[in-house]
Amino acid sequence: MHPDLSRVGSWYHGYIKLVPEEDLNEAFDKQSGSFIRFLETIPLEKYDYRYADDKWTIKEVLQHVVDAERVFAYRGLRFARKDTTPLPGFDQDLFAENAKTDKRSWDKLVEEFKLVRRSSELLFNSFDEEQLQANGISSDSPTYVLAVGYTLIGHAMHHQKILKEKYL
Repeated sequence: MHPDLSRVGSWYHGYIKLVPEEDLNEAFDKQSGSFIRFLETIPLEKYDYRYADDKWTIKEVLQHVVDAERVFAYRGLRFARKDTTPLPGFDQDLFAENAKTDKRSWDKLVEEFKLVRRSSELLFNSFDEEQLQANGISSDSPTYVLAVGYTLIGHAMHHQKILKEKYL
């Protein structure tokens, strides 16, 4: 079942709406493979490309997706375990400034994404219906575990779209 948007802050809506599948596990299966195949088609000469001076490189975009995936999975885990402590947002620009992505290889970044995504798949697949419906607050907005899973997937889809449109 697709997340109930009335249970989440509007900030999450755009990401959730990008995911067409009604089943979270099916969404993970389809999007994970699609995103990985896409990453594997990006030419070597584009890895450090940025389309404007104030924009991230393709490697930095991928690092951001990996970092955000970890943050979203942590949120899902906390809420599924009934920890309702409000969780702060994260400063994506601060993360990017300090990731030292320019010193990382593309192959290692792609491998890291694959492993982090597989971990997210296993985590969200382990949740039963009660856990998927558990509420929480993150970034000053209400959300719940199922919506966090869809947000995680939609976030990667959002960045894939940007990479296709503006970088490649």
